Amino acid sequence: MMNNVDIRRSIRLDAQAFKGRDPSCAQYSWALLYLKGYHSLQSYRIAHVLWNQGRKVLALALQSRISEVFAVDIHPAAKIGEGILLDHGTGLVIGETAVIGNWVSLMQGVTLGGTGKEHGDRHPKIGQGALLGAGATILGNISVGEGAMIAAGSLVLKDVPPHSMAVGNPAKVVGYTEKEDPSLSMKHDARRDYFEHVAGSFADDRSNGKCLLCRKCYEVKLG
Repeated sequence: MMNNVDIRRSIRLDAQAFKGRDPSCAQYSWALLYLKGYHSLQSYRIAHVLWNQGRKVLALALQSRISEVFAVDIHPAAKIGEGILLDHGTGLVIGETAVIGNWVSLMQGVTLGGTGKEHGDRHPKIGQGALLGAGATILGNISVGEGAMIAAGSLVLKDVPPHSMAVGNPAKVVGYTEKEDPSLSMKHDARRDYFEHVAGSFADDRSNGKCLLCRKCYEVKLG
């Protein structure tokens, strides 16, 4: 850890993420001492370096230990950016070829998995600033765009556009985020009445000939 500049930088930025986004983390020292989401993330970073050094047996042994102790299963080959929040962390699963951008927030029970026995690049790619709600399941080599929000309990099987909100099983885009990075605001408490309001607004837009696909374009003629 002392000889790896990337790990030292990530340790600091991850601590800032926990302190800035988790209201239960009152001090930086709390992340270092008490929060298993933070502990499992830093342990993964060591396993990831070992994996890239070709020390795969030790990396996998560390992954197994992380899973046993923290109930967080992150494959050491997965690529995870910096400034990450694993809120609670319990039940989190991140597959071998998954990629997570910077400043992403993941709640407990999130799964970034494959869809079967396929080989190669088979896991999701999560864009910078995305927010993944509790229990969200994202399967396959698909993309969740920058600044997107996945509602709790959603099953995502298709690409999610940047700065959009997806909800349901299977998940559908129901609107667009107001914040550039919802992972920083951590506002993911949209209730049923909110989504009904969004759906109603979209129906009104369709009847008025407005575009349903882009938050900036209102004059596109519907096909």
